[in-house]
Amino acid sequence: MNVMLEKLGQNAKDAETVLRNLSTNDKNKTLEAVAKALVAHTDEILKANALDVENGKKNQMPEGLIDRLMLTPERIEGMADGLRQLTGLEDPIGEVTGMKKRPNGLLIGQKRVPLGVIGIIYEARPNVTSDAFGLCFKTGNVVILKGGSDAIHSNTAIVSCIREALKACGITEDAIQLIQDTSRETAAEFMKLNRYVDVLIPRGGRVKNKAVVNQSTIPVIETGTGNCHIYVDETADLQMAADIVINAKTQRVGVCNACESLLVNRKVKDDFLPLLAGRLKEKHVEVRADEAAKALMPGAVPATEEDWGTEYLDYILSVKVVDSVEEAIAHINKYNTKHSEAIITNDYTHAQKFLDEVDAAAVYVNASTRFTDGNEFGFGAEIGISTQKLHVRGPMGLLALTTTKYIIYGNGQVRP
Repeated sequence: MNVMLEKLGQNAKDAETVLRNLSTNDKNKTLEAVAKALVAHTDEILKANALDVENGKKNQMPEGLIDRLMLTPERIEGMADGLRQLTGLEDPIGEVTGMKKRPNGLLIGQKRVPLGVIGIIYEARPNVTSDAFGLCFKTGNVVILKGGSDAIHSNTAIVSCIREALKACGITEDAIQLIQDTSRETAAEFMKLNRYVDVLIPRGGRVKNKAVVNQSTIPVIETGTGNCHIYVDETADLQMAADIVINAKTQRVGVCNACESLLVNRKVKDDFLPLLAGRLKEKHVEVRADEAAKALMPGAVPATEEDWGTEYLDYILSVKVVDSVEEAIAHINKYNTKHSEAIITNDYTHAQKFLDEVDAAAVYVNASTRFTDGNEFGFGAEIGISTQKLHVRGPMGLLALTTTKYIIYGNGQVRP
């Protein structure tokens, strides 16, 4: 038995009773106080983050992941803004829906309630620490965080700041707890803590997420891995298509909603690919292409079968020429990770076919995949982007962190 995890679990269960009964007003005032505290402690958080970034560079962490790890005053302000935005969103807890009267007079309805204790296992994303707290706290959930060693100094500083603010507000500090032991052994034991933790959410790469799914005895919501595609149709506005691809690929390469693979209709390849090649070169993007695309993109290297299914999280893009929207859809459904997919087209029928037949959490017409984000969807923040189908799918905001219970009103009924 891991005594440390047992203690965290018991603390979480004790805190759960408190959080589920907090008023919306108390939750909002506390979120405002935490946002203010994050900004006030910017220097301490940045100092801790600098240690993580330095270690990441020493360990030759890819540039895209370094960017994901790095905090700046602007990013800390963004974390605080995310918490403030949550105060303006409707609190789903306590909502009663679907009240119906049975023939025997019973009134049966459903009431929205917190999930309880949520565990989150995540990698080098210190902003997740505050996002996770904010969303869980607003919905009356307790959160236990298990970050990776890459961001341990940043996460410790952020959690310390949040707990200090909670204490000042008279709220139990155990609304958020951080497992500071970053070993795999402790992570594996945490995945078995089902007597305390109600839901486990992994936010990492494909291998880590699958490991959590395979090992956990706690119900898991799988999130994050993004082998995202853009298909440029034969009727596409090619300038718009180029703008969207550049944004989706290079605006931030180390995120799960970045474009990793491009499909281009054969009828527009001669006009589109040379246009795009120059712009990709300006952004220092390596192109891995099939033979038809490689011939039109100077510097491109041959793509392998592995490339079609790879989430690079780097300045690399795979490119394939296809004959039809049907071929594009078949390719996407074979290789994608059910995250975000886009079609660039002026053909309504092709757009609808793509929307109907592509199997993914978010499907776009004429827009960048980078919009798959809780803040962009109006959720204030997100706990993750679910790529499964139960119980939620896509960016997970407040509603995704709730469940329901039946409430029944009677006046003396007994079952015959």
